[in-house]
Amino acid sequence: MCLDDPTLSRRDFLKLTSLLTAAGAFPLLTSLQARAASEPNAPVRIGYLPITDATPLLVAHNNGLFEAEGIQSEKPVLLRSWAQVIEAFISGQVNVIHLLSPMTVWARYGSQVPAKVVAWNHVGGSGLTVAPDISDVKQLGGKSIAIPFWYSIHNVVVQQLLRDSGLTPVSKPAGSNIAANEVSLVVMPPSDMPPALASKRISGYIVAEPFNALAENLNVGRVQRFTGDIWRDHACCVVFMHEHDLNNRPEWSQKVVNAIVKAQLWTREHREEAAQLLSRDGANRYTPHAHDVLSRVLAPAASERQDYLASGAIQHAAWQDERIDFQPYPFPSYTEELVRRLKNTLVEGNSAFLADLDPAATARDLVDDRFVRQAIESVGGLQAFGLPDSFERVEEIQV
Repeated sequence: MCLDDPTLSRRDFLKLTSLLTAAGAFPLLTSLQARAASEPNAPVRIGYLPITDATPLLVAHNNGLFEAEGIQSEKPVLLRSWAQVIEAFISGQVNVIHLLSPMTVWARYGSQVPAKVVAWNHVGGSGLTVAPDISDVKQLGGKSIAIPFWYSIHNVVVQQLLRDSGLTPVSKPAGSNIAANEVSLVVMPPSDMPPALASKRISGYIVAEPFNALAENLNVGRVQRFTGDIWRDHACCVVFMHEHDLNNRPEWSQKVVNAIVKAQLWTREHREEAAQLLSRDGANRYTPHAHDVLSRVLAPAASERQDYLASGAIQHAAWQDERIDFQPYPFPSYTEELVRRLKNTLVEGNSAFLADLDPAATARDLVDDRFVRQAIESVGGLQAFGLPDSFERVEEIQV
């Protein structure tokens, strides 16, 4: 998308809003049903955006983990926007995607898309990057910052961060006056964020990696705060699959999830190799990003952590979190808390459906964890991912 035409971001959001309505989704769902009937044994078809959130899906493909489970996979399809991801998924062009966790809430309950979360893709992996002359969140008052989408953990977290700093998140048309105690939120494609920050069109952005690391490498921005240092081990993107596959092809679905879980475990143990295979120099050229930028995210030097502790980008040293980490289990407590917070988060478009959502009931209905539980047990349990042996946890959120 072209930065010089900001209406493109707006049009992309409007397209996605149209797709995620009952009327907009209907023709795509009809196409999905036709594809399912004509291709009952369809191979794994991954749709993804070129961000580190897609890492487990791409590693599973690159390392032949789907084939090792006895199922076929096609080369993942690189898509350029969330609207493209949703459209390809609902129409059945792809059958396994990574999707922003709040967006799955919107898809299932805002437009009744018959799909479920089957696993988490990663935890953390995002940050608030600001202009070099900003050293305190309060300095964002009267300015604009970019978010990747209204239904994103980035939007949820940054609004909490702004409110705790005495600032009010707002959504205003371009050119509008922004009060000194307001921060205008602008939806922008991640690839447009670093140049927008460099040209001073925005004063900051909150997004998935590697776009925070890219701003650092280009010396156009600094990380003010990592999102995982605010909401510990939060999910950002999750694995979303069609209900017809989960119900009609349970063995195939189990093998898909097995491969993704094994890919996460491999990535934790081979971070530098993962950065290489995801880069533009990798054999499959999954992303357009340079190896050194991805390495800064997946395999950062120990000295960088000390710098972030000194700057305040990391304030909870005892959490000992990685810049991005991988564990697949979708803790119900997270989904419950996410639903609670979405009810009080500024979003554009029709959000009336949120008022009727019960957090606990949503966590039970949105997520199908039967496959991931079995996959986790097959690799040694949650301990293999450095976690306690429990499928329950307490959410830790500290601004």
